[in-house]
Amino acid sequence: MNVRATYIHIPFCHEICHYCDFAKMYYDERLADEYLHALHKEMEFYLGDNSKLQMDTIYIGGGTPTSLNEQQLEVLMQSIDHFYDISSVKEFTIEANPGEFNEGHVRVMKQYGINRISLGVQVLDDDYLEMLNRIHTVADVEKSVDMLQSAGLTNISMDFIYALPEQSVSHFKRTLEKALAFNLPHYSSYALQIEPKTVFYLRHQQGKLHKPPEEDEVEMYHALLDMMEEAGLNHYEVSNFSKTGYESLHNLTYWDNKEYFAFGAGAHGYLNEERYVNIRPVNHYIQAIQQGEKPILHRDTITLKEKVEEEMFLGLRRQQGVSDQNFQQKYGFSFYDLYKNQISQLIEKGFLEESNRSVRMTRQGKLFGNEVFASFLIDEKMWKKVFTN
Repeated sequence: MNVRATYIHIPFCHEICHYCDFAKMYYDERLADEYLHALHKEMEFYLGDNSKLQMDTIYIGGGTPTSLNEQQLEVLMQSIDHFYDISSVKEFTIEANPGEFNEGHVRVMKQYGINRISLGVQVLDDDYLEMLNRIHTVADVEKSVDMLQSAGLTNISMDFIYALPEQSVSHFKRTLEKALAFNLPHYSSYALQIEPKTVFYLRHQQGKLHKPPEEDEVEMYHALLDMMEEAGLNHYEVSNFSKTGYESLHNLTYWDNKEYFAFGAGAHGYLNEERYVNIRPVNHYIQAIQQGEKPILHRDTITLKEKVEEEMFLGLRRQQGVSDQNFQQKYGFSFYDLYKNQISQLIEKGFLEESNRSVRMTRQGKLFGNEVFASFLIDEKMWKKVFTN
């Protein structure tokens, strides 16, 4: 097994954002202690005891990892250090909320080799932050960035959401201007998705919450691309921008369709040609581990057909697109054998462009990404036809 990436999920938050549908719950100190013990045991189920595996990337996400207190964060880091050779990790990321961590947290991050911080900023406007039920302010963002940079943790990414309720194009541009003024090496920005079982979903169903018109959302995306390009940032994936050499190596694992470990409640992993999802409720996750079981809710074996489909729509998220040469090295046949007609149609629509037997999405194609990706789902009859001829 040549797995070079690990994801670790911390499901706790001090407040629940109104748009969030990730596996999460309100922070409880006692339960968090139990969870960290269970997390250590789950890692032991997969990795054995004190295996000191070498990894290219480790990513601690949530939830909110910095909802843990300083001592709990150190317990988590001790578990990671127990199973992994931290000195071998090229990129060690932790998600953090501005204003939620202190110098003690930063000391632990530095001590255990964390070298990349993903800050969940979302918007640089105090009124909008309150509407989202974020617990930080714009001033907290500035203080947190200063704290990290003063400690030598300069590889910082900021995440933003656009097409927020009642948001104007000019408002989003102002957020981007403020964000770019930090001159950070990495930024991510995603359009708001109103997900079931969230506060925003309930308000939307009741007619109390309205997203901006579709044409405004399109204009926001164009503004995002233009302003990031003007700032000299590389648009290396649909929603991600970086200075040269600061692309997220961990997320590239996903987009390159490679396998990875995933630990924690609700975590999604990919091992031995199987995708698996862990039990989501924290108490059920802990209970399964206490019973000596891997806390897997369900797993799916990935067929060759599914691998090929994923290769195309994950690869097309990247700016470089999908190379037929690389595809053939991986699967032993050309993607044109399956997708010649689809590629021609998408090029005709202006959604794809082709160069040196590689295909990638155009700017217009990125606006209609779901339609593009759906074009690469293969009908069973077509799959059998191609592979029986």
